[in-house]
Amino acid sequence: MEQTPAKRVPAKKTAAKKAAVKTVAKKAAAKKTAVKAAAEQTEAPRVAGKAESHTALVRRARRINRELAEVYPYAHPELDFENPFQLLVATVLSAQTTDLRVNQTTPTLFARYPTPEDLSAANPEEVEEILRPCGFFRAKTKSVIGLSKALVEQFGGEVPGRLEDLVKLPGVGRKTAFVVLGNAFGRPGITVDTHFQRLVRRWRWTAETDPDKIEAAVGALFPKADWTDLSHHVIWHGRRICHARKPACGACPIAPLCPAYGEGETDPEKAKKLLKYEKGGFPGQRLKPPQAYLDAGGRPAPPLGAVPGA
Repeated sequence: MEQTPAKRVPAKKTAAKKAAVKTVAKKAAAKKTAVKAAAEQTEAPRVAGKAESHTALVRRARRINRELAEVYPYAHPELDFENPFQLLVATVLSAQTTDLRVNQTTPTLFARYPTPEDLSAANPEEVEEILRPCGFFRAKTKSVIGLSKALVEQFGGEVPGRLEDLVKLPGVGRKTAFVVLGNAFGRPGITVDTHFQRLVRRWRWTAETDPDKIEAAVGALFPKADWTDLSHHVIWHGRRICHARKPACGACPIAPLCPAYGEGETDPEKAKKLLKYEKGGFPGQRLKPPQAYLDAGGRPAPPLGAVPGA
């Protein structure tokens, strides 16, 4: 049986196709090399795969804190308060919601119940109605009324300045206690909130997940006098730049020190669009922020109801 001869492809077309494939491969290789080179220039020294000594970790951690102090020289607690009692109540209310929402809610609460004596004798239903915007308002009402009663009965209506006393109050844990101690009494403490936990693990300061263990591990890297300001720097950075879902890596001032660089947007222009609060031109968390914050260009938050969906 006679076979049909195979169709021949002209040599020129075959050569052109091979040349095109080689060109595409070269472009891909060049792009990969360029990306790698850029990453090497901007990424932190990789800790993974190469053990970082404790001394090196301490140096890197303290350098990060120094650089954040330059970026946020006006960092402060982002809850509005005028006295230890207001800070204590506001911190308890801030669980599972934003400081901004708390700041928009507490003016009404403190206007009606300015002292522990007043709040301890409050009608729970009236307090619940005020705290409704903060979420979990029934549990929070129980906590703030309960801690007010404890302050009146055990401490003469005064907020105690000792950790062991604060953590005995209803709804008050170590995180809340350290916020009050550091910012109302000037006693150093580390505030391990969700932002703090996220960032210190991204920076590989610790692999712990338990807040108390994180507090101990990070505290060992810094002098005790630095703890309160360190907390502010880390939390501010977490709120403004190093977000949970879309960190703005391309706009991060400590990118060269961060082992997690590249988890978020690395393009500088795209990263800038992810910035929040004053770094992105938006108001901060407080209605009545410190003057230093305003002098640095910060903007106060709007009152409750002024920003839909805030």
